[in-house]
Amino acid sequence: MRPSPAEALAGSPSRGQVDPVGPPPSRDPKMISSYSPNQIFLEVLGCRVRIECRDPKTLELILGNYGGMQGRNFGPSHLDYVVETCRKDPGFRIASRGSKPRMTADDGEFLFLIEKDMTIELQKLRPDLYFVHAAALGLSGRAFLLVAAAGRGKSTTTWALLHHGFDYLSDELAPLDLDRLEVQPYPHAICLKKEPPCPYSLPDKTLRTSFTMHVPTSQLPTAAILKSMPVTALFFLEYRPGLNSPTVRLLSKAETATRLFVHALNPLAHAEDGLAGAVAIARKVPAFQLDSGDLRPTCALINETLERAGEANVSLSA
Repeated sequence: MRPSPAEALAGSPSRGQVDPVGPPPSRDPKMISSYSPNQIFLEVLGCRVRIECRDPKTLELILGNYGGMQGRNFGPSHLDYVVETCRKDPGFRIASRGSKPRMTADDGEFLFLIEKDMTIELQKLRPDLYFVHAAALGLSGRAFLLVAAAGRGKSTTTWALLHHGFDYLSDELAPLDLDRLEVQPYPHAICLKKEPPCPYSLPDKTLRTSFTMHVPTSQLPTAAILKSMPVTALFFLEYRPGLNSPTVRLLSKAETATRLFVHALNPLAHAEDGLAGAVAIARKVPAFQLDSGDLRPTCALINETLERAGEANVSLSA
C-alpha cells in the first residue's frame, strides 16, 4: 500500500481565508511577473501557494483536491508550482520554484507528489508549528485528533464522523500551535484508498485517480472549518477488521507522549528534538487508545468518550 504524503515524510462548506495563528512564514512571499488565467492561489497556514495549471486536466485535479483552500487569485506567493499534462508521454509534469521538474506516471502519483512537496515546504515556512500525522475534527468549537499510521482508518473514520455532526479540519495533517494548544486547518479533499461501507458511500463528484479517491470539501456532509480550534482530546486509532464492538481506554501521559512523538513530522524544528512538544501536549490533553471496527458504533463511541471526558474533567476510566 502506498503511504500517504504525510506518512511518507515520517517513514457546502464555508469558504474564506484560513485564520492563521502564530508568527508569519519564515520567508517573505514573492511576486511572479507572469500571469496565467489558469493560475490559482491557495491560502493555508498563513502562507500563499500559487499553482499554474496549463491544461484543463491539471486544473480539475488541483481544484478537486485543494478547492477548500482557494484564496484571492492575485498577489505574491510563498510557494509556486507549474503543472501540466505531458504532451508526448502519459503522465504529468510538476515544476516548482528552485527545483528541477519532476515527471509522474499518472494522476494518482501527480497528486501524491505535489501534496508531499507542499507538506515539506509548509513545514519549512512554519517551523513554529508542531506537525502531526493525524486527522483533525471539531465538535462544539473544540477539536480532537485521530492519530494513526497510514492504512489504519484515519480518513475513512473521518469521512464517517462527518455524517454524525462533526466538523472537518483535516484528514491527514494536524499543525499544532504548542503555546495555544490549537490545531490549524488543512482542508484538502478527504483522501481514501478504499470505498467506505454503507451508509457512508462517496458522492458522485468524488475525484477518482489511479489509486485514490478524493472527496472535495464542497461535497462534505458538514462544513470545513477554516480557523484554528483548541485541541481537547487525542485518539490513537487502530482499525481491527472483524471487531464486534469498538473499545477505548485512557492512556497515561507517558504513553501519550511516546506515541505522539512517533507521529511528529518536524520534531527537529522544536526543542529537545520535538520530545518537549510531545510531552507538553500529553500533559494537558487527554488521550485514548481506540480500537475500531464497524464505523457507526465507532463514531458513537468517540462522541460518548468526548462527552464523558468533558463532564469528568479528564478523569475517564476505560
